[in-house]
Amino acid sequence: MIKSELVQRIAEANPHLYQRDVENIIDAILDEVTRALARGDRVELRGFGAFSVKSRPARTGRNPRTGAQVKVMEKVVPYFKTGKEMRERLNRRAGK
Repeated sequence: MIKSELVQRIAEANPHLYQRDVENIIDAILDEVTRALARGDRVELRGFGAFSVKSRPARTGRNPRTGAQVKVMEKVVPYFKTGKEMRERLNRRAGK
């Protein structure tokens, strides 16, 4: 599912809301999650999961085409851990 499909589904489920308002709400939520992660904060949505950032140290990588060694700089990457409720719902469906 892409963001536009999410907006459309939420707008259809809530006919009292305009689609552009739903899009603005989703954009605001995603922007706030992004800002929190950029500050190094953890964002937890109970039953859904938690977003956090992890630091990957600098390392020496390899160019797969040439085999040459390449320096890979240290970087911060987003990390998502599913919540217990989501894991249970996914596993219940997979077990059927």
